[in-house]
Amino acid sequence: MRIVFRVLPWLILLVAGYFFISKKFSINTSVESKHQLLVEKIESIGKLELVRYQISDVLEHKNKTDFLPEASVLLIVKAEAVGCIDLTKITINDIDIDADTAVVNLPQPEICYVKIDHKNSKVYDTKMAFFREAGLVDEAYKAAEKHVAAEVKKSDILAQTKNNALIVLRPLIEGLGYKNVRLTFE
Repeated sequence: MRIVFRVLPWLILLVAGYFFISKKFSINTSVESKHQLLVEKIESIGKLELVRYQISDVLEHKNKTDFLPEASVLLIVKAEAVGCIDLTKITINDIDIDADTAVVNLPQPEICYVKIDHKNSKVYDTKMAFFREAGLVDEAYKAAEKHVAAEVKKSDILAQTKNNALIVLRPLIEGLGYKNVRLTFE
């Protein structure tokens, strides 16, 4: 018991000293970032986006080599494709106005972009990838992007874009006072 009374004050003094020194001489870390923003190019864009497809793809990508086991990755890829028409292609010759009739010749619809949504895509599984995993996943995403773009071209996105152009633009032109509106595509 006597040893406890002798050691206890020293122990309290040691703990108090530790807290005092750690607060007084603590190392504060801070993060500092410096940015130099440069606008490289400014473009005028007149594309009217009329339809957006949200796409999911399940992809198994394999990498076969002679001397290593077959590596594979399974991805769940989320993507989107957008159909639009480029309104900057419309000229004065494409618009014919006669009393209460307006005829507008619109440019052909196009696929504005197809892009992978990396935020919502997931690597579901990898097998035997070891040190090749990052490269294998990158290859798989590139393959998915090519495949999704090819499938979008085969889809009815351009027909849907045409249909939506008629639905969106007809009321706008009728709102300008034209009772008969005819929209065509060159």
